Amino acid sequence: MSNRKLKIGIVVGEVSGDTLGAKLIKSFREQGVDVEFEGIGGPQMIAEGFKSYYPMETLSVMGIVEVLKDLKKLFAVRDGLVELWTAQPVDIFIGIDAPDFNLRLSKTLKEKNLPIKTVQYVSPSVWAWRQGRVHGIKKTIDLVLCLFPFEKNFYEQHGVPAAFVGHPLAKQLPLDNPLIAAKQALGLDPEKTYVALLPGSRKGEVERLLPMLLGAAQILSTKYPAVEYLIPAINDARKTQIEAGVTQCDTNLIPKLHILENTDTESKIGRMVMNASDIVALASGTATLEAMLLHRPMVTFYKLNALTYFIAKFLVKIPYYSLPNIIAGKKVIEELIQKQATPERLAQEIESLMDIEKAQIQVMQHLCMHKRLISGDTQDPVQAILSLLKQDT
Repeated sequence: MSNRKLKIGIVVGEVSGDTLGAKLIKSFREQGVDVEFEGIGGPQMIAEGFKSYYPMETLSVMGIVEVLKDLKKLFAVRDGLVELWTAQPVDIFIGIDAPDFNLRLSKTLKEKNLPIKTVQYVSPSVWAWRQGRVHGIKKTIDLVLCLFPFEKNFYEQHGVPAAFVGHPLAKQLPLDNPLIAAKQALGLDPEKTYVALLPGSRKGEVERLLPMLLGAAQILSTKYPAVEYLIPAINDARKTQIEAGVTQCDTNLIPKLHILENTDTESKIGRMVMNASDIVALASGTATLEAMLLHRPMVTFYKLNALTYFIAKFLVKIPYYSLPNIIAGKKVIEELIQKQATPERLAQEIESLMDIEKAQIQVMQHLCMHKRLISGDTQDPVQAILSLLKQDT
């Protein structure tokens, strides 16, 4: 392998995948490996010299019902990549997250008997729901790179090669993270109380979740007039969408709502907003892990399309939806799912975290889990990927 340039295909479907992809590309370079990268990437990967054939947003579809509407487009993208890599195969294909798309792409590449090793970076939540998928993964994936130690154990029980590479964020974010410095970094008043309202980064999520967040802020503002609210907007389109939602609010509330737009390619505004907030209210997803690693008190919620939720209810195998609770194996943060996700309940949960003692208990649990994620025996993802290639040589 050493006498020619390696060619690696990567596909990501959202900002968190773009961040992981960019880190991986940098890591290959830092370790002196000569590699060319292509596939589907976001702005951070492209800034690292990645060649992206389709916009990352093409894959950003949430929920079972929503995906059905975009199926034709998704199949066309998958077929386009298969055609490309049949003519000029990459050495390795790495699907970063986006499991519904990436596992199907890996399966198609395997069915064509192409000389391509397949890696799934970020395990799909097979341990949580649709556990039967693990058999398909065994057939189509040569290596799973796991972010959490419990995932590696699950795969090993099912005979799937897996490496625990740790969560890059857990290593990146400091164990000591003072709130006042975070407020000052955003130019906020360190004396004021701020609540972060995160409706998500996708259009459909913001549509579904913003009214509930603003409703909760409305309820709280009558009782706590001094509290202010921070809403991150990942891009111009989301900012416009959020602004339109805010104009519907009570005139007394509007001056207390601050929309902060992303200003760099790294899409860190959500993290900066959570970091500078006394309490965080956010949609269940990767961001809950970030809030946990920032050690901020939080409440999480999720509202899916009714049919998607109905189907998911039969497939979910674990008692919790949010990563902090799954990692802890117990309820550390409050989860408001579907019918429980109302402005009233959300306001109530945010208010309960205004109790310093209750918030502090949650923060200490976040810190313990953070320590767990960096103390494990983690493997370097680049070395795990390269050792997969060496198996044939």
